Amino acid sequence: MDHSTSKELMRRITHSPGKMAGRPTIRGLRFPVADVLELLASGMSTEHILIQHPLLEREDITAALFYAALVMKGKDY
Repeated sequence: MDHSTSKELMRRITHSPGKMAGRPTIRGLRFPVADVLELLASGMSTEHILIQHPLLEREDITAALFYAALVMKGKDY
């Protein structure tokens, strides 16, 4: 993934101390990154997630996965 794409994805991940206890969320919404990952881990497809949660966009799901990969590697974004 090129640098500009990764930066664009990471703009979708927000941390606000007063929102969701500072946990990373999608675009400042009250939708934690961890919830997106849990939905994917449960076997839900991207398409089904987008239907069930119309506030989310396809790029939000990609951003959640990318963020998780960075966290697992111990990298800051």
